[in-house]
Amino acid sequence: MIAKRIVPCLDIKDGRTVKGTNFLDLRDAGDPIELAKRYADQGADELVFLDITATLEKRKTLVTLVEKIGRELDIPFTVGGGIRTLDLVDELLQNGADKVSINSAAIKNPNLITEISEKYGCQCLVVAVDGNKIGDEWKVFTRGGTHNTGIEMFGWVEQVVGLGAGEILFTSMNKDGTKSGFEIEALNKMSQQIQVPIIASGGAGNIEHFVQLFQNTGVTAGLAASIFHFREVDIPELKQELQLNKISIRI
Repeated sequence: MIAKRIVPCLDIKDGRTVKGTNFLDLRDAGDPIELAKRYADQGADELVFLDITATLEKRKTLVTLVEKIGRELDIPFTVGGGIRTLDLVDELLQNGADKVSINSAAIKNPNLITEISEKYGCQCLVVAVDGNKIGDEWKVFTRGGTHNTGIEMFGWVEQVVGLGAGEILFTSMNKDGTKSGFEIEALNKMSQQIQVPIIASGGAGNIEHFVQLFQNTGVTAGLAASIFHFREVDIPELKQELQLNKISIRI
């Protein structure tokens, strides 16, 4: 059985960690370097760093901050935000990132998925999918959740995996920051249709939500932000409860 992963997320704006609800109403959540070190010490399995305004501001990810965070970590570190070229992927991987995540750039240039996968290996590439359920359909959003591409989400996920994505980071915009639980139905459907690992994001509010996620879907990782940032849930306690529920985790 594949061990499930616990993944804190650092959403970065102006060099600080922030957190909002439904991608809006951002509030400060602390220094990203201090948070990264804390999560590594607590036993997080991986860390995700997302420069959430890089694409909107048409600039590249904060490489210097990535380097500083990377020096504090001995766990896998995924970086996303404003990544549009192989040169930037090179720079990030040379400065502490273990994997890169692309979203808007994948929509604009799907060939970039294949280019990154072929040069660095599919295990190095995470395609982030921000989905919003509108009526009965899931649509893909980009530019920090501000732009509806009109693309049907499940078809897009299959397409990016076919192009070489090694992992999917699915964020439910409907659930983001609500602490009402993960998007179980959509995650279950997605995990049945593709064979690559899926990181579930959006809706984590307590330990039971992680138990439900891993018991009712085939996803391999649960991501959260505010409940970790503001110490509402401690990672060691979360992992202990998952073990008690006979869910395989990394110790």
